[in-house]
Parts: sequence; structure tokens; C-alpha cells
Amino acid sequence: MKKALSLAMAAAMTMGLAACGSTASSTAAADSTPAASTAESEETSAAESTDGKVYTVGICQLVQHEALDAATQGFKDALTEKLGEGNVKFDEQNASGDSANCTTIVSGFVSTGVDLILANATAPLQAAAQATADIPVLGTSVTDYATALDISDWTGTVGNNISGTSDLAPLDQQAAMIQEMFPDAKTVGLLYCSAEPNSVYQCDVIEGYLNEMGIETTRYAFTDTNDVTSVTQAAAAASDVIYIPTDNTAASNTEAIANVVIPEKVPVVAGEEGICKGCGVATLSISYYDLGYKTGEMAAEILADGADVSTMPVEFAPNVTKKYNAANCEALGITPPDGYEAIAD
Repeated sequence: MKKALSLAMAAAMTMGLAACGSTASSTAAADSTPAASTAESEETSAAESTDGKVYTVGICQLVQHEALDAATQGFKDALTEKLGEGNVKFDEQNASGDSANCTTIVSGFVSTGVDLILANATAPLQAAAQATADIPVLGTSVTDYATALDISDWTGTVGNNISGTSDLAPLDQQAAMIQEMFPDAKTVGLLYCSAEPNSVYQCDVIEGYLNEMGIETTRYAFTDTNDVTSVTQAAAAASDVIYIPTDNTAASNTEAIANVVIPEKVPVVAGEEGICKGCGVATLSISYYDLGYKTGEMAAEILADGADVSTMPVEFAPNVTKKYNAANCEALGITPPDGYEAIAD
């Protein structure tokens, strides 16, 4: 690439023309019009910063819902901003909630030789870990990398071709929020998908905090979308409060959950804002857009600056915010404590 660039520059100097290419080196060679626009000049500058290379990034997102969509958008915005418009192209695919689809999608990325893979959620991360040990992989919207990748001696860095960002909001603070909002609650039902290991991890941790507070917990696990309603009905019948972790299956079925818990007058505290917006009353929220943006910055360091992904620690969301769902709180007669911010419609 450097040799080709040197030849192109020499030819341009010989002919006395101003190069005004955009993304690929072939485009740069073809466009030799002196009257380049300001936008073209900006693209040329960005192309020079990436040695004229157009990077291909494969994005595997587990399922379409608000949180994961925001993370993907943040990632794309950051990487485009850092590398320059036209210097990165995205092969964005959605697995529709099916782990088998994640394997197929990621295998396709490996076959076509993408420069980097974004694994948005746990199942895509696990699929990518199985598919390649060479292509850099960044996860996002993954709660606990040690659990997802079965790492027993977690030090904060995966240590191979994988790194990324975690969407875990502090679980001790989430437990304290449940107690703060519902001081008389005796029983909390933990509602989650048993097929999502990070949901199991969150329930393990928050259960310990709640039990230390003297609150009894019972787990209610659904296996997929088909039994969400029936399991939620069982949880609502036996719980003062329901807690839902950052769970992709739950996030895709908030309407079904709300159709049970709101008539039953059982409040839901959620691990993330999208679930809370659909069926909850309160959450300790992170910005998934910001989380994805941070992941995009990490990708730019790897692609443009040559950073070693194996040495990059997993990053976390910089801020958390207590938020409440105004409509659901009103429906259940709940007044949130001071310091809670209403979720925007």
C-alpha cells in the first residue's frame, strides 16, 4: 500500500495535478480534477491518516431493540468520525435473537476477511470467540466477559484477540435502589432468560446483595419468547417487586411483560433503560450510545493506530443515572424519591 501510494504521488507530481481522491486508492488515482471540493479535501486528509485503506467492519447484533440499536449507532458514529467518512464500511447484520444465526453471521465475516468484528451482546461475542483467533473482536452490551467467555482468573483483560465494553451498572447500587424505592418489600422475583449467561450472572450477584438486606429472592427463568408471559405471571403472583437484569430476551418482550405486571400492580426495577421504558418503574441507567461510541474509539485505535487488542482492558460506562418511568409510576401510584430523572418519551 505504501509503495502504491508513493508511485501515485510521484505520478501526480510529474503531471502537476492535485490528487483529490476520497476513500480507496483506486478512487484516488482516478480522480485528478484540480477543482476538488472542500468535502473531497477533508476525505483526502482522512484517507492519508489511514494510509488510504478502506476498512471493513463486520457488525453482528443479537436482536433489534433500543439499547443494542443505540450501541451499534454509537460505534459506527465514533469509528466514522475517527477514520473519516468513506474510510470504513460496515457489514451490519442482525441475528434476530438466534445464537445459531450469530455463528453463521460471524463465520461469514471470517470468510470474507473483515478487518474487525463488533459483537453486540453476549451470543455474538461467544460466536466470534469460536470463529476466529486472529481478527480483532470488540464486544459491546456484554455484561461480564469472564462469564461470557468462561474465564476463571479474570484480571480485566481477555488477553487474546478480544476486548470491548461492558454494560454492567453497579449491582450493589441497583439492590440499594430497590430497597430505597420499596422499603417494605419482602420478596423480589428475579425475572430473566436462562439462555443468557450474563443474565444469570447478574441474578447471582444482586441476589446476594438483596439477601444481605433481608429481602427474600426467587428466580423466575424463561427459556425464550414463548414462555415470557407465563413465567412473568408466576413472578407477579408471588413477588412484591420484580427485578429484570440487562437481558436481551426481556428487552425484546417488554410489552408482554407490561401486560402482566401493570394490571397486577407489581413494580419492575430494570437493569437498563430500554426495559424500564417498556415495562419498569425505575432503573440505574447507562447510555448505550455512549457505550457503543467508546467501543468505536477502541476500534479506531486498533485499526488506525495499530493498538494491540490483547492488551486493551474491558471498559465500562463512565456514568450511571437513576431514572424512572413516569407513566408506569403513575399507573402504580408510585412517587419516585428525590434524585431520579424521568425517562424521556
